[in-house]
Amino acid sequence: MAGKNKTLKSLKDIVKVAGDDGRRFFSATHEEIRAAHVTDVYFLKSLHVLSAEGLVKTEVIADIHTSDEGVFAGSEEVRRLLAGSAVKVKSLSEGERMSAGETVMQLEGLYGEFCLHETAILGILASSSGWATAAATCVEAAGKVPVACFASRHLHPSVAPVMERAALIGGCASASNILGASLAGQLPKGTMPHALILVVEDTLKSSELYLKHLADTDPLVCLVDTFMDEAWESVRVAQALGDKLHAVRLDTPGERGGVTPDLVREVRARLDQAEASHVKIFVSGGITPEKIPAHVAAGADAFGVGSYISDAAPIDMTLDLKMVNGKPMAKRGRIPGPSKNKRLR
Repeated sequence: MAGKNKTLKSLKDIVKVAGDDGRRFFSATHEEIRAAHVTDVYFLKSLHVLSAEGLVKTEVIADIHTSDEGVFAGSEEVRRLLAGSAVKVKSLSEGERMSAGETVMQLEGLYGEFCLHETAILGILASSSGWATAAATCVEAAGKVPVACFASRHLHPSVAPVMERAALIGGCASASNILGASLAGQLPKGTMPHALILVVEDTLKSSELYLKHLADTDPLVCLVDTFMDEAWESVRVAQALGDKLHAVRLDTPGERGGVTPDLVREVRARLDQAEASHVKIFVSGGITPEKIPAHVAAGADAFGVGSYISDAAPIDMTLDLKMVNGKPMAKRGRIPGPSKNKRLR
């Protein structure tokens, strides 16, 4: 397939784009993204025309502005996409707050050098900023209580690492996706799945095996809703494991009412009564920013958030040419001339 990943230059090059060979996944490879195989075809048509007319080296400045407020993310991928070109990139820093309508990135150079990448650039910024913003909303609601990103299972695996990295940019304390966390310079963090407990057939025994084989990794967070009442199971494992138990995790399914503040409050009280006040309470399962404050007040010490982050809508980004051959220029409705946003760097 390597021979297929050639940069598109004209419409006749569409035949170079890989089709379904029955083996590949349907997501784009890094090479295909760099080769502009994911672009909207009208950009390739434009490049074809400009090339024929000798206009691909037209000097331009383009502004990219956001449709909504939020947390900006994705610029590092854009920089890597344009690496090797002469295009100058200025942008907000990842993790910075952006306001609706603000110019978040500016590209300066020959139009032909980034024409085919507009689709990818806008998609990268829109999705990453949407996920980072959702994560930040949860983090703000939680205050000093840490929020972990457990969202990979809700997305196609080709983009799940991008999402979890964006969640870390948005302020999450940790991410469970191995590649996503690693790309952000962190170690992935996780607890244990119900499947482990179901196979072992006992919650306490699963915890003991975790300590036997994984004691040198993350502290033990025991999932306590698999077989028994959550409060009863929490006390059981706490009394058996003592200081070796760091936290219990409540992940009660929606079929049984989910995790409620009253459940958190009861588990906290029963652990305290059992002289296990050191055991923290980790809450996951359908967590949203609206639910977080009540759980914190009830005694939750940490949260795992999944679908609220992964399901976040992209924050639309728009690219407009604002300067052409040194002349301020723009389509109707836009102000000619590049933005003078002093936050771009």
